[in-house]
Amino acid sequence: MKIKCIITDDEPMARKGLRGYIEKIDFLTLVGECEDAIQLNTMLKTRQVDLIFLDIEMPEMTGLELLSNLTNPPKVIIVSAYEQYALQGYEFDVVDYLLKPVSFDRFLKSANRIHELLQTEQKEDNDYIFVKSDRQLRKILLRDILFIESMENYVVIQTASSKEVVYTTLKQLYESLPQDIFQQTHRSYIVNLGKITAIDGNQLIINPYKIPVAKSFKDNIFNLLLNNRLINRN
Repeated sequence: MKIKCIITDDEPMARKGLRGYIEKIDFLTLVGECEDAIQLNTMLKTRQVDLIFLDIEMPEMTGLELLSNLTNPPKVIIVSAYEQYALQGYEFDVVDYLLKPVSFDRFLKSANRIHELLQTEQKEDNDYIFVKSDRQLRKILLRDILFIESMENYVVIQTASSKEVVYTTLKQLYESLPQDIFQQTHRSYIVNLGKITAIDGNQLIINPYKIPVAKSFKDNIFNLLLNNRLINRN
């Protein structure tokens, strides 16, 4: 795996230092350098990027101001001389926060973290099913499925952004799914256990939906949840 990076910092020496570190790590490749957030915004429209090394204090626009204006940005590692922005940075789901001056040891630790994260996401993107819906074969990533509901000879696959109606039975579909992730909770429902946000009596909450749990499935489902067998599968 090659991770395509952009450095954005208004200090030439800071860019030079990061460039030298990137050159030492074989799975990182530098595809661009920017002096400010405005240049970065333009570059992101024309280049495929996996990772941004981003300074915060820059003229015209800060790095955090840029992040607030991006939709689905690449992964970000903040590189800053100011530790007071750390909490705000993590609100933007940055992968890491490096304080200048950055040692190579600390940089390598951060690079290994992003490599592991992207490998995990790549594996998840390869976990999918094809279903026939509306006369098309459609690819659905398993991690996007919230729950599946049976409707006689059809099932409805509900994701956060779509609803696919498929001509099959709940039993047939259940047998094709990994059962460490998906469990039947009712004769009419299968849920993605990692998407459950709360338990309300005999219902599972997958916002904004409420999924019933039948008595015959209750002990198994609640034991799976309460015994901490679910670890960040969202």
